[in-house]
Amino acid sequence: MGRVICFDIETTGLEYMRGDRCIEIGAVEMIDGQITDNTFHEYINPDGKIIPPDSYMVHKISNAFLEDKPKMAVVAPRFLAFIGDSPIVAHNGLDFDFPFINHELQMLGLPQIPRAQQYDSIVIARNRVFGPKSYSLDALAKWYGISLTARADAHGALIDAEILAKVYKELENTAPAPDVSEIIAKQHDAFLAHPKIGAGFPHREFAPQPDELATHQQFMESIQ
Repeated sequence: MGRVICFDIETTGLEYMRGDRCIEIGAVEMIDGQITDNTFHEYINPDGKIIPPDSYMVHKISNAFLEDKPKMAVVAPRFLAFIGDSPIVAHNGLDFDFPFINHELQMLGLPQIPRAQQYDSIVIARNRVFGPKSYSLDALAKWYGISLTARADAHGALIDAEILAKVYKELENTAPAPDVSEIIAKQHDAFLAHPKIGAGFPHREFAPQPDELATHQQFMESIQ
């Protein structure tokens, strides 16, 4: 696929329509399936938005830490220049990361990330990995044997982007999962073709013996 960008964001909360803001962006470059040293990482001043305790416990980023960091108006153009027109991968991105970052870009009057550039690794995983009970980034990393020690204490946008890049590399090397409905249909056809199933089954052509009838009667009485 040539150049691909894997990215992640940290935010003050989950609801950008209610004023939550992006406070960290991390992105990792991949070229021809290989992760490069070219990364993008910025902390962002949320312009007065208070980070609630539950969000702080996830990423451990405080308002005090962000006081001297640039605002999104400064960071966003840098981020857009970094991603260019490359495909961009985010985990659960279609539901969260892409709408969130596009809302930030919209508020600044900047070009939004077009749908054609958006790739969601959770969607890719569900079509290629047949087995994990969960398709979270943690679960997929464990499935592929990718270390999560870097995020032992807290989530971080660049840390998660790096883990995502490793997961995405594995996903690209994983063949698409088979069509389960097609497998079931083939098994059903094979079941029906079995010589003991269907209209071709050889029916018994002689009467049951008295002892067989007695055994059958005892069984029927035992289950009533």
